[in-house]
Amino acid sequence: MHAPVETPISRRAAIIAFSLGTLFFGYAFIQRVSPSVMTNELMRDFTVGGTVLGSLSAFYFYTYAAIQLPVGILTDRYGPRKLMSFAVGLCAIASLGFALSDSLLAASVGRAIIGATVAFAFVGTLAISGYWFKPTQYAMLAGVLQSVGMSGAIFGQAPLRHLVESIGWRGTMVVLAGIALLLSILLFSLVPRRSVEQRKFEARSNVSTGLKAVAGNLQTWLCALIGFGMGATMLGFGGLWAVPWLSSVHGYSTAEAAGIASALFAGWAIFSPVFGWASDRLGRRNPMVTVGALVSLVAFSCTIFFTPKSTPLLVGLIFLVGAAGSTMTSCFSSVRELNDLEYSSTALGLMNMCLVGSGAVMQPLIGWLLDLNWAGAMVDGARVYSADTYTTALSSLLAVIAAAFVGTLLLRETFCKQVA
Repeated sequence: MHAPVETPISRRAAIIAFSLGTLFFGYAFIQRVSPSVMTNELMRDFTVGGTVLGSLSAFYFYTYAAIQLPVGILTDRYGPRKLMSFAVGLCAIASLGFALSDSLLAASVGRAIIGATVAFAFVGTLAISGYWFKPTQYAMLAGVLQSVGMSGAIFGQAPLRHLVESIGWRGTMVVLAGIALLLSILLFSLVPRRSVEQRKFEARSNVSTGLKAVAGNLQTWLCALIGFGMGATMLGFGGLWAVPWLSSVHGYSTAEAAGIASALFAGWAIFSPVFGWASDRLGRRNPMVTVGALVSLVAFSCTIFFTPKSTPLLVGLIFLVGAAGSTMTSCFSSVRELNDLEYSSTALGLMNMCLVGSGAVMQPLIGWLLDLNWAGAMVDGARVYSADTYTTALSSLLAVIAAAFVGTLLLRETFCKQVA
């Protein structure tokens, strides 16, 4: 089946639509990492340890990952405008519910709904790219999208921590609810409607056939493996456990630790569009992601086993982990090119499900490993873990990075062309 005819909208309208989608994705990352700068407050207010805190944070990832396939299928069928605006509007309500929660159950439900609603940001924005931009710009736009997402993660570290210290974690969540409501209005008002040709094209897509085709393609799962392994450091380490590790083991204040941890997201933000652009220009997808996985493995090993005492060196090393991890952005182009174009959002959804699933798996796994070796120390009602305990727990991330490296060696090269 041929691609849909491009809608004759202005370049300005296309840029506005893509920009709003990227802002939604950046907002999703603020929500994603926000518990990392609230760990002490959340453990104190809900009287929980690392395992339960990891699970509370991971409720975002459980629903985000679980809904990715339906998101891809729905986006293939109905387009991004109404889906994205409704989802972020519901996120505003869930954020307010999380802020007002007085029990762990209520907070978990709110966190789960937040994860489910912001799940529409990534695939929806890539659908906007596919509808109203040139195919040769796709990898670069995917990189820009990742960059804005990482910028959201950076804001969700030190700046968000200062907001938490100023108005508390509950007040901070109320502010995030207001931002979501504004985004909902803008998305509904400014994202263009699809053309008649595009709607007819999507209507012809068969959901079950597309799902079978995508899930039955080994190359899809290799892209998903790479996404899981290289995203695990960003989401499992940077998304939750980097800040408490830096503060309790290496003596930084929570705000300082958040600033250092944000270097990982900064590396990802700066280099995602660079590697996406380079991939398009070179006409190759795989070489950079293979090198990136290897560098990520080495750099993260040095981070946890040979942590520099010099703060600038530590920031540089964590930045390198993020920069190397950002090479996996090209896999979003690969999974699209290795599957039928009419099911591209479904393929992207499945890969993104596994990418974000790394947070759902690794955050509570690291928390469980910390609790397993906890010596019983507590400060202000929150558990404190030793340096060796953190090293053991964080070493679990090395295994999945290594698996991602193997996946890059097995992935088929597309040479930046639609090969499915």
